[in-house]
Amino acid sequence: MPACMRFVSLVFALVLSLPAISLYAQHQDPHAQAIVRAAVQTELTADRDDHSRWRYRDLYSNPDGEFLFHVVETDHGSIKKKLKQNGQPLTPDQLRAEDARIQSFVNDPAQQAKQRKDGEQDDKRAENMLRLLPDAFLWTVKSDAPDAVTLAFTPDPDFTAPSMEARVFAAMAGEIVVSKPQNRIQSIKGKLIHDVKFAYGLFGRMYQGGTFNIERRELAPKVWQITESHIHIDGHVLLFKNIHEQEDEVKTDFRPTPPATTLEQAATILKGEPTALAAQR
Repeated sequence: MPACMRFVSLVFALVLSLPAISLYAQHQDPHAQAIVRAAVQTELTADRDDHSRWRYRDLYSNPDGEFLFHVVETDHGSIKKKLKQNGQPLTPDQLRAEDARIQSFVNDPAQQAKQRKDGEQDDKRAENMLRLLPDAFLWTVKSDAPDAVTLAFTPDPDFTAPSMEARVFAAMAGEIVVSKPQNRIQSIKGKLIHDVKFAYGLFGRMYQGGTFNIERRELAPKVWQITESHIHIDGHVLLFKNIHEQEDEVKTDFRPTPPATTLEQAATILKGEPTALAAQR
């Protein structure tokens, strides 16, 4: 999934990691809203034009543990190999099992097609959320520095959400940092400021207080990627199925994937470098 779309997929999951957020924006500041609208258009254009692919280290943690992966993106899909679990390197047998899983993906067009389809659906949903950003909130300028402007947002009571995801998205308060002069979204953090109920709570509820914090940085001229995300939400959906999303992810050691890299070549890269990459952590 392209960088800006991955970014927004996380955005509509939930909201700001400030322990006691105040409602900064009490009215619509047309200047602040215009900055957001321009930044959204910049991100959509950048996503359309960005064909870069990257290799990186991905440290991911959730209630099941902490996992270190080596990820390789290609034009044909992304593959990743687990190198550590809970701080311990995988055993030779576990590494061989990872290699076998990767080879299964490389040899299976059905798995590849499913990954592409899932990615396209996520991209479309994320693009829809991104387009809602200027109009779903009341915006004000919190601070304005030579290199970036910080914009605060709260829900716009007049906004009508077109979907359940948009209802969660529109129940946030928080802030966005827009980097100058490229007009790129550098970070966003937010907090769900009230419970969100679906069908009066029968089909689900997202609980007030859920938070997220997303950071991005420029890896190459005009190419931005998420480098850090922290999502902590609670709720339930579909008749009492609990949701406990406690996820933290930090991506480091970005390197461009060579142009025209195939999945087979990516698998070779992952097979050849586990020891060196794992030793970095």
